[in-house]
Amino acid sequence: MTQDVTLPFWAFLLILLFAAVTFASHFLFPSVRWFFRRRMEKAVARLNQRLERPIQPFKLLRRQDMIQRLVYDPEVTQAIVEHAENMGVREDVAFERARRYAREIVPSFSAWAYFGFAIRAAKFLSTSLYRVRMVHHDSKLADLDPEATVVFVMNHRSNMDYVLVTYLAADRSALSYAVGEWARVWPLSRLIRAMGAYFIRRKSRDQLYRKVLARYVQQSTSAGVTQAVFPEGGLSLDGALAKPKVGILKYILDGSVAANRDVVFVPIALNYDRVLEDAILIKAQEAGNRRFRARISVVFMAILRQLWLRLTGRFHRFGYAAVSFGKPLLLSEVPGGTDSPEKVSALIMERIAQAVPVLPVPLVASLLIENGPMSHTALSEAFNRALDGLQDAQVHLPRNNRTYAFDFGLRTLIERNIVRQQDQMVHVVPEKAVLARFYASSIAHLIKGSAASAK
Repeated sequence: MTQDVTLPFWAFLLILLFAAVTFASHFLFPSVRWFFRRRMEKAVARLNQRLERPIQPFKLLRRQDMIQRLVYDPEVTQAIVEHAENMGVREDVAFERARRYAREIVPSFSAWAYFGFAIRAAKFLSTSLYRVRMVHHDSKLADLDPEATVVFVMNHRSNMDYVLVTYLAADRSALSYAVGEWARVWPLSRLIRAMGAYFIRRKSRDQLYRKVLARYVQQSTSAGVTQAVFPEGGLSLDGALAKPKVGILKYILDGSVAANRDVVFVPIALNYDRVLEDAILIKAQEAGNRRFRARISVVFMAILRQLWLRLTGRFHRFGYAAVSFGKPLLLSEVPGGTDSPEKVSALIMERIAQAVPVLPVPLVASLLIENGPMSHTALSEAFNRALDGLQDAQVHLPRNNRTYAFDFGLRTLIERNIVRQQDQMVHVVPEKAVLARFYASSIAHLIKGSAASAK
């Protein structure tokens, strides 16, 4: 037992390496993880004190634990068995397929990534591109039932919607978005997942995938996780509000029933003087599909162009971006709401429609589309009459000055060559009529409503 053993030097180094790894994995790493987790828990506790809606414990679970919890859910297990029978595969193969779906869907929320980086980045990007305005907010989340699940429901005009709402709701709660397949691009996907967003395949017909997605949304709703959903299901191609879809909404209602928890839908309406993707959306509308052909090289060149304009002092922000918080809708106040997602979605879209902000560019475009060529004076008078008829709407009047608002809207349209002023007449450029209609459509329902009430 006390005899000397001679080893090659490389073997001695290998033994030391294995010993160091064993010590680190069994003693050092757990201690380090415990230390940082304790710091994170204290930071989250301080953060929850200033949020209107605290971060729920479910959202702070380790991603691997959430995945395990999801794939071993009884309803998912039953779906795995049915998938194996229908597809003629072994159950372990179907189980691995469900696990892959769960790994694709489940986020990896990081409080530091969300509140330390994402909020600052969202604020910088939003205020760099637009003059951001909060037009109206109806109530505070702190005044609502603390046991209810809060769901922000929004119209979808641009991919900037995610950024704007994240920035403006920073003092309210950490939002969990449902994002489409466009965001599953490395390294963007890792950042989005760290912000608590979950990925969905909007057009998937795989029943096993749908069950995994449904159970994740239902578990989140049952746990009270604050979510953000676009009822329209995708970007508006023509600028107008689209009919709502009930996919994710139905999962939320099922989750509320299972947990006997009320749901508060907070309507958020967004509008822009300029939508960054307007040309892409219009082309998709004309093509009759939702395929957005935006190559990464085009996006990269657009970013370089904006940077060059900034460096040369010629950059101008893209007008106003306005957000309006509408009157919350409690699920418990909707008779038979849990059994009728169509009724709930219709009420949600009605409140979103009422809260859509009216901005200078859409209003001027709407008047020219409706009335055709007009003199500058006639257009200005029509602008004032329209504002008088929109007293019940959420109108953003820059500098609280009608003349400035009209001049700003008209000047913006002229600079983009959507509108032309010639021979003392203002008219829409024929080649850009579709673009003018795109912006006018965002408030068309409000204009019709004001005209009907005037009659």
